[in-house]
Amino acid sequence: MNPEMISLHVKEIEGVWCGVAYEGEKIFATAFAFAENGVLRSLLHAIPFDVPFQQLEKASSFAERVINSIKAIYDGKDVRNRFSLATEYLTDYAKKVIEAVVLIPVGYVSSYGFIAKAVGGSPRAVGRVMALNPFAPIVPCHRVVCSNFTLGGYGGGLNLKREILSRERRGYSCEKEILVEGGKLRIFPVEFVLRKLEKGKC
Repeated sequence: MNPEMISLHVKEIEGVWCGVAYEGEKIFATAFAFAENGVLRSLLHAIPFDVPFQQLEKASSFAERVINSIKAIYDGKDVRNRFSLATEYLTDYAKKVIEAVVLIPVGYVSSYGFIAKAVGGSPRAVGRVMALNPFAPIVPCHRVVCSNFTLGGYGGGLNLKREILSRERRGYSCEKEILVEGGKLRIFPVEFVLRKLEKGKC
């Protein structure tokens, strides 16, 4: 069932524009950028095309919580908020990938290949889902990298991906597995990626 009206709220916090498209307490899209129009473009691209929308100057307390969470993730903080996401507009496969990626904790990364092993499909298919992720950074696609610990892709650019991962450094040293729907997902300390970057090998 389509929502009656999607509300958009965009706000600048310390030089970073953060935005959310929502109805009630369900998120249809999130985005962040360094210009307001970039955030609005991302939100409008992600919401259902046949649903009316409105941009609000004053947002609900829910939207403010989402906005603050986006900025906190950008800053490398450990955000444990769990929001309801409008995944019903995604394919079944995209839902599986999104649901796995959202479980990757701060301080860790996984690879396109290991996500594919956990939920099915191919690394390329996982990459396509990440490229179209409408919930960044709430669904932390910046924590998905190549199997050789190079950065891979990122809609905001690789420099931004590197910056966020650098802020998420926690000093972990051991890989581990987490449970996701469909199996176990191997995750690795973000230090594995950052050390490779610092050595200039990617």
